[in-house]
Amino acid sequence: DLALLVKAANEGGFTGKFYTYYAGVTGTPTALGTEAAGRVYQMAYNHYNMGGQMGQWMTEFHTRYKDDFYTGSVIHIYTALSEAMAKAKSTDPVKVAAALEGLKFKSFNGDVEMRKADHQLQQTLYLTVWQKADKKYPYSPENTGMTLVPVKTFEPYVSSTPTSCQMKRPS
Repeated sequence: DLALLVKAANEGGFTGKFYTYYAGVTGTPTALGTEAAGRVYQMAYNHYNMGGQMGQWMTEFHTRYKDDFYTGSVIHIYTALSEAMAKAKSTDPVKVAAALEGLKFKSFNGDVEMRKADHQLQQTLYLTVWQKADKKYPYSPENTGMTLVPVKTFEPYVSSTPTSCQMKRPS
């Protein structure tokens, strides 16, 4: 649990940084509080202050469920799955899996591609840091007064690394 790790680090005098994928998961922002400011970084394919279509979805989600929308992967999952089923003209898993290979689509974070070699999405990634929300980055998850602020954007051609995956395909 990230919150307990940061708490223990604070109590133990550790002042290092934490890099994670889960800083935005429900309950974690509240647990992190202000003590984690400038020390917790998240690498993800979306962030709270993106605006655009993601901002609209986040607002709609919060209005309906009274919770923060933190996982844009569901958007990519449903987009890729529906496009692959349309391409395969089938819902047969073997045909859909084959249609996923090399599939490209536009999404909230730009161009996304399902890499043929290992079925990993190649997409823009964002490094963000936990800090006090402000006028430029106002979204405050769980009303903490804090937010994840973008530090660096990694385009797919930068973040895509070679793979040695020997994925076994269904037949």
